[in-house]
Parts: sequence; C-alpha cells; structure tokens
Amino acid sequence: MSGFVLVAPDKFKGTLTAAEAAAHLAAGLRAAGREARELPVADGGEGTLEAALAAGFARVPVTVCGPTGKPVESAVAVRDGVAVVELAAASGLALLPDGPDPLGATSRGTGELVAAALDAGVDTIVLGVGGSACTDGGAGLLAALGARILDAAGDPVPDGGAALTRAARLDLTSLDPRLRSVELVLACDVDNPLLGPDGAAAVYGPQKGAGPREVAALEAGLAHWGRLVGSSPDVPGAGAAGGVGFAALAVLGARRRPGIEVVLELVGFAEYLAGAALVVTGEGALDAQTLHGKAPAGVAAAARVAGVPVVAVCGRCEVSAAELTAAGIREAHALADLDPERCLTEAGALLRRIGARLA
Repeated sequence: MSGFVLVAPDKFKGTLTAAEAAAHLAAGLRAAGREARELPVADGGEGTLEAALAAGFARVPVTVCGPTGKPVESAVAVRDGVAVVELAAASGLALLPDGPDPLGATSRGTGELVAAALDAGVDTIVLGVGGSACTDGGAGLLAALGARILDAAGDPVPDGGAALTRAARLDLTSLDPRLRSVELVLACDVDNPLLGPDGAAAVYGPQKGAGPREVAALEAGLAHWGRLVGSSPDVPGAGAAGGVGFAALAVLGARRRPGIEVVLELVGFAEYLAGAALVVTGEGALDAQTLHGKAPAGVAAAARVAGVPVVAVCGRCEVSAAELTAAGIREAHALADLDPERCLTEAGALLRRIGARLA
C-alpha cells in the first residue's frame, strides 16, 4: 500500500480528545513503518473548536458567562475571515460546577463568544451546537448580543428556560448591528423542532437533568418564547442545543448546515485527503447515531467520493458489518473487543496497538 494514512477521528467521549486519539493511532502506524498524518475532526458539537485550532486557526481567548453564571475561560478560533464558535465551550454540560441546572442554565456565554467573533472582524461565524447544558430557547444568546427580554413590569427576565414564561416583550432594537453584515452558519446535525414530543425539552431535557416536572416547565417556557419571537417553532433544527437553534435561525438569520460537512471544509479535509492510501476515522461508540450525520460517517462519505478506503476505530461497535459497508466504512476495530478490561483506562495504548495492526 503506497501513500500515507490520514488519521481523522472524532473524540472518544470521556476518554480521549480527537487530537489525543489521532496522536495515539498515528504513533502506532509510524512505529510500524507507515507515514501517518493527523487531522482530528468533529461534527459541530464538542471538539469543534479543538479541531479548528489543530487545523491552524488562531485561538482568541475569551472569558464568558458559564451555563450557571460563573465565569468560564473559553475561546473562539479565527482564520481568514472565519470564526468558529463552539457552544459547548461556553454553555456546555461539562461546565456545570455543581451538577445539572436544567431550569436555570443559560446560553448567554455562547452569545458572548459570538460577540468576541464579531470583535475579531470576521465575515463568517460558524456556530457549532451540541452538548449544551441549557434549554433557554437561545434567550441568553440573544441577551448577550444586545436583545432585551422584559417582563410585564419592564424588568429583564432572569436567565434560564423556566423564566421564559415571565417574558412579555422582546426588544431587538439594541441587537448588535454587526450581525447584519456577517454570515452565521449553524453547524447542526439534529432536525428536532422547538416543541412537542420531538422538541428540545422532551428529547434533550432529561439529558440535562430534567425530570418530568422540569420538562413540562421547560416546554411551557419554550412555547411562550416561541409565541413571543413570532416565528415557527417547527423549523428543522429549532430544537438544537435547547432551542439555541431556534434563536439563531429565527432571529439571527442563521443558515443550518450539517456539522461534519462544515468542519471538514474548515479543516481542509479534501486537501489532506489528496494522496492518501487509507483514512482511519472513529469515535467512542459506533452506533445508529453514527450513521446519521456523525463525524465518522461524514469522513467516510467524503473519502468515498475521492475513492479512498476508510476503516474505523471505536471504543465499542454497535452496528453491523452491512451497516458499516453502506456507510462507506470497510471495517471497524473496537477497543472493547481488543481488551474489554482496559478499553477505558488505557485507550491510548490500545489505539497505538490498533494503529500498528492497521499498518
């Protein structure tokens, strides 16, 4: 097999970042005599910022409001007039210092990241959503960008999804005017509406710590918020990131695109692919979700167009060989099959073994 191996995994959630996974796989390949090039990827959710930085974007540090109001050290990635904003880096589940706060968590910090991107003077802002801690309909996002969300007495409504039922007026007159001169891309894989059984509260609320009562309260808040904004809550993607998708699409005029397609363009995947003999991709779990827009499926689709074979590496594999083949993945190598006792504690070493095997 002539040519190099392009190593382009997503994160192994809870175990390794995408960059760490790529480094371990590449080390195994190189130890066995193969040339390997590393290109960590993401699907628009957690890890998108890291993927952009690994591809050469410049890190612009920003201190923002975390999901519970406490300051968080975050950043945006900037290059050639494009800024990458990762919601999870400001409003993510991993940033909850004292456990879940389903009713009070806010997307305000994500809006502050967007403002920092505007300060950088870019033409395009890619907003990667996923892994959010909030279900506030994007109210915090808008408030950070100058919108005023007021109650019947004319006072600002507190942050969080539960408080949305108190909102009586949405004043956009002070919304940052720079938003009109930039293209906002919502990098999003889900097509959930804002409301209903497939909506933000019902589907994702429990993942953020919401029980049945909290889900009902959040649903009521989002329904009221949707009426106040005056835009259809049924737009695909409106339910993304607890309704941040709704605010981005309905108020900020964002354009929704599949997250992995956006990330592959940002990191220059097509250019890296030229001359590759094999692509190795992967993530923590290869499952049904993988086949519907997650990073490995997107990598495989892009490589198939170029005629480059793809294999996957994962923590565990829950899809059949036929399903992998249909997705353009020739075979999958699972750490759990290699060593079920050490697949979590020594994932890096196992990835190096798999890299050597692939070589």
